Amino acid sequence: MAEKTQAQRVYQGEVVSAKMSKTVIVQIDRTKVNQKYGKQYRASTKFHVHDEKGEYKVGDIVRFVESRPLSKTKKWRAIGKVTLK
Repeated sequence: MAEKTQAQRVYQGEVVSAKMSKTVIVQIDRTKVNQKYGKQYRASTKFHVHDEKGEYKVGDIVRFVESRPLSKTKKWRAIGKVTLK
């Protein structure tokens, strides 16, 4: 039988903490709309992302991809920095 492979999820967000070794915390902000009142609000999620070389600093925009569990909270791996034009 053919095995099904799921597409890896790729996100991009801003580094908000780089205090741990080989780990950065990346925050993703998204806009949601209240279903009843139509008011827009911002919802954020933080991810622990593996940074092997320690190259990302606070304020960098980073792309990261889902990976195998690397620790209790770290299940994401950084794939590159996004340059804004």
